[in-house]
Amino acid sequence: MPAAIIFVATSGGSWRQLPPVFGLAWPAVYRQWSKDPVRASLHSVTFDELGPASELDWSRCAIDSVSVRGLKGGC
Repeated sequence: MPAAIIFVATSGGSWRQLPPVFGLAWPAVYRQWSKDPVRASLHSVTFDELGPASELDWSRCAIDSVSVRGLKGGC
């Protein structure tokens, strides 16, 4: 499973584009990623190591979001 998580994180693709070669369905890999402390650790290490060294290029920052349609006219 770690190889599948690393593949998605480094490929720029979505979870749904996970190739079958990993032998896992994308929902199972995503569930592990979302509950695993690895995700939080990656962010911490990135900011702790690169921030003080002034090696973060904030001009290349991206914010990701998801839009979900409200059912029955909900907001």
